[in-house]
Amino acid sequence: QVRLTESGGGLVQAGGSLRLSCAHSGSAVNTNSMAWYRQAPGKQRELVAQVTSNGAPTYSASVKGRFTISRDNVKKIVYLQMNNLRPEDTAVYLCYSLTYGTWGQGTQVTVSL
Repeated sequence: QVRLTESGGGLVQAGGSLRLSCAHSGSAVNTNSMAWYRQAPGKQRELVAQVTSNGAPTYSASVKGRFTISRDNVKKIVYLQMNNLRPEDTAVYLCYSLTYGTWGQGTQVTVSL
């Protein structure tokens, strides 16, 4: 059974940084494609960034140039480095395995003015 566990969320002032982690366990393959989504109150869940098994990243237009997705296949962790955070980045951030169709429980990110 695949399990995804996010960590690293919190409260930060605008312009600050956070690094989210998504630990992946329970699968035989640790090089599957992974993604970070976010969901703000009253809004639809949106794709933030995605990384393929060979490390190729893609980003949404709203975070490109500020966020960086990366992966450590030995530790089976996917990271989301978030810099220059804005109040509109406030949301629950969720990790998703495209290969297994599994979601993590999410971690709250709150950006204050």
